[in-house]
Amino acid sequence: MTEDARFEDGREAPLNLGALDAEDLQVLSALAQDAVFPATEMIWRASERRFAILLNRFRWEDTDHAAKRGRDVERVQSVLVIENVLKVASQGVDRSDTDTILSLLSLTFKEGTDGAGDVDLTLAGDGVLRLTVEALEISLKDVTRPYIAPSKRVPGHDV
Repeated sequence: MTEDARFEDGREAPLNLGALDAEDLQVLSALAQDAVFPATEMIWRASERRFAILLNRFRWEDTDHAAKRGRDVERVQSVLVIENVLKVASQGVDRSDTDTILSLLSLTFKEGTDGAGDVDLTLAGDGVLRLTVEALEISLKDVTRPYIAPSKRVPGHDV
């Protein structure tokens, strides 16, 4: 007799996901929500039309599993890369303050014409990064092993 595979039987693997449309981006946004990063970990390479951030991503996909196994929740370092970037603008972000820690709340895409548009990275504290892109192409890739979240708590939001 054969049996279907169960989620619990799967191995934990690092995320390596991409988004080519607004629907895909919703998935990346959910997985990157509450990621924290120093302002110094953002880079825009204008000649390559690439913007990247090294994030300390909360592992939302593991929260229920951690609770069931009685272990602490985790974070992992991930690289968020946005391709085809034509322009970068920010509001409420002081890049000169090297001690500033930013918290990513969401990623959204406002489509313009012919697949171009704006990618907004909304940050806690009313900060926003707006990247004007020729076409939507974003990747989120875990680059380290998970580690116990320093707070040992699931991030919360006051509504």
